[in-house]
Amino acid sequence: MHGEAATLLAWYDVNARTMPWRSPPRSGIRPDPYRIWLSEVMLQQTTVAAVRAYFTRFTARWPTVSDLAAAQDADVMAEWAGLGYYARARNLLKCARAVRARGGFPTDYATLLTLPGIGPYTAAAVASIAFDQPATVVDGNVERVMSRLFNVQTPLPQAKPELTTLAASLTPQTRPGDYAQAVMDLGATICTPRNPACGICPLRQFCAAWDVGTQTTLPRKSPKPEKPTRIGALWLARHPNGDWLVEARPEKGLLGGMTGFPGMGWDKSTAHDAPPITANWENLGKIRHTFTHFHADLTVLAATTTAAPNHGMFQPVNPENLPTLMRKAYDLASGTLLKR
Repeated sequence: MHGEAATLLAWYDVNARTMPWRSPPRSGIRPDPYRIWLSEVMLQQTTVAAVRAYFTRFTARWPTVSDLAAAQDADVMAEWAGLGYYARARNLLKCARAVRARGGFPTDYATLLTLPGIGPYTAAAVASIAFDQPATVVDGNVERVMSRLFNVQTPLPQAKPELTTLAASLTPQTRPGDYAQAVMDLGATICTPRNPACGICPLRQFCAAWDVGTQTTLPRKSPKPEKPTRIGALWLARHPNGDWLVEARPEKGLLGGMTGFPGMGWDKSTAHDAPPITANWENLGKIRHTFTHFHADLTVLAATTTAAPNHGMFQPVNPENLPTLMRKAYDLASGTLLKR
């Protein structure tokens, strides 16, 4: 085992973060692959702080992968609301059903990659953490640690293959799952993006960036292109009985499979040329929401009406089950309409 790996594992044994999906190091408790897989899917492009409550609700409602596989799509999408990147939730169900059909999670990286929605990162995480296979797990934390440990000057994303190779060179055959979590913990708590705590870093003696004083400049990143802005509108019609006019969004595309308010201009898959209902629409102002590839600046138009809609349907709405964009519009409209 490399000195870096042995040193980091000794540090992890004392300093491992407590997570609801983890087994403590050296506890002898085998991690549950379902909980590891679920947490890793949730953690993609989402913070640990945001994921904890969602993970707790999911595992309380669906304690096993078979329970999740048997769930209704709408129930899972509703529980996912607010986590964003909704294709993850759709793939979550597909994967759970595939795992149930084959009788459980495969234990090796290559077979895990064949499951719906599982890419190289998630496959490596499940293989190493749940099954102690020597797969190399590389997320943003690991990339940052490797770039500093080896003083890699190539900017991201071009450096990804090089950083993955370097991470693989240090991955031990012994305790690879604990090692994967140790590198991620180091990046999250000590080797942080800004102001890394090099004074208490267990790997400082091995760190090439520390030797030459470049650690705060790494990893280098190529400039991101500026995101375009799409202009559009959302129509929020409220029935006097308290129901709201909503429509089911297409399974594929932005906010796929979620409940949403009719709109135009920001998403071609659900764009309408005219209001969904005849009403005295009031302009309540604008909301902004940022997606991965664009900003959406949307005018919120609201009305209280009993007219029959051209599309969509009136039904009760639980704002907690709305995706964030729709929740912003709901908060603006309900704050106005319910005061009248």
